[in-house]
Amino acid sequence: MAQVEFELEKELNHEDKERRLESLLKFFELVRQGKISLLPKSSVINNHIHTFYSFSPYSPSKAIYMAAKSGLPTAGIMDHDTIAGSEEFISAGKIAGIATTIGVECRADFSKTLLSGKKINNPDQHSIAYVAIHGIPHNQIETVMNFFKPYIEIRMKRNRLMVENINSLLSKYEIALDFEKDVVSISKYKEGGTVTERHILFALAKKLIERVGKGKKLINFLKDELKIEISKKVEGFLSDEQNPFYEYDLLGLLKSDFTPKFYINATDECPDIKEVVEFSHKIGAIIAYAYLGDVVESVTGDKRSEKFEDDYLELLFEVLDELGIKAVTYMPSRNTLSQLKRVKNLCEKYDFLQISGEDINSPRQSFICEALKQDEFKHLIDTTWALIGHEIMATEDKELGFFSDKMQEKFPNLRDRIEYFKNIGLKMWSKSD
Repeated sequence: MAQVEFELEKELNHEDKERRLESLLKFFELVRQGKISLLPKSSVINNHIHTFYSFSPYSPSKAIYMAAKSGLPTAGIMDHDTIAGSEEFISAGKIAGIATTIGVECRADFSKTLLSGKKINNPDQHSIAYVAIHGIPHNQIETVMNFFKPYIEIRMKRNRLMVENINSLLSKYEIALDFEKDVVSISKYKEGGTVTERHILFALAKKLIERVGKGKKLINFLKDELKIEISKKVEGFLSDEQNPFYEYDLLGLLKSDFTPKFYINATDECPDIKEVVEFSHKIGAIIAYAYLGDVVESVTGDKRSEKFEDDYLELLFEVLDELGIKAVTYMPSRNTLSQLKRVKNLCEKYDFLQISGEDINSPRQSFICEALKQDEFKHLIDTTWALIGHEIMATEDKELGFFSDKMQEKFPNLRDRIEYFKNIGLKMWSKSD
């Protein structure tokens, strides 16, 4: 049976979407027959899972499979600038008996706000910040795709220029990337997906391994030729030539230490934050600011130790409130307890919805956030079920969504509204399960 499961798992990342879903269906038929056992479902949630429609080792079907193997009762898709994988994700969730939410993450321009010139939550560029559009009504998927399509095309032009920069930097080593063959080919661009810096760096990681090799030879090349500082932890990963996540570990290192050498600032591909807020409200979705916080040691291995929003957190919340952003999403595993308590307290002060997700885009990352088992963060489980309830109701009628005027008037107290939508999410999902 282990071999059967192995074969089915391989099919979950097949090029054909229907084949992926068919393999998932076969897997869960074996589960229901008692031939394959899964962990019992916990209460832990994750609303920020990337798929290979932006960058990830997982298709939407395989992301749901991994969520089920981890014991998650819910899962949320969150790709960059695209929602192309959402319908497959929803279908896969129904097959697996996992409640789903759909969303899209994008970068927005804050230069016309009081945050202009600040390093917000984006390591690569000042005045530009990541926001997450959660709980997108299912009848708005095409609208979301059309909104982001022109921004994806502008991003492609910058991607090409950044690849040219890399080739110029590495030409003396006879290392060069072909944008179409090496970068676009490992993306889902032709199916509505995006090409990100991670695709470029993953292609470069493959090329470096091909030309230099693994282990000590590569480490020396990175240190001596590319002048990259390598932590003991990452050096340990790269010293192990049998490391199954080798390319992803190298990608993480390149993202934190090599990106500044070739990066070109994103301009027209980042809509003004007011435009993103207006669009989110128009389609009945929930826009959330993605809190990063000052980084000491990156849990994902792709961020340097540096300062972000913590020095001006009060100002940040004032700006968000003025913009009409009434939700914050954060990763309990990524920050210290003191950072998280401060964010939580400010969310309560401003009456912001708190959402959680683990930003999955590497096979080394766990789908389970152990911190969510602590009493301090159990409210994030309630808000996930509220998010699911919102998505159900907003798909029926956006005026029934969590932040609609009608529902805010009916439930002016945020906790009462969370409880109302949580019960809808739990009730509707139990009926369909």
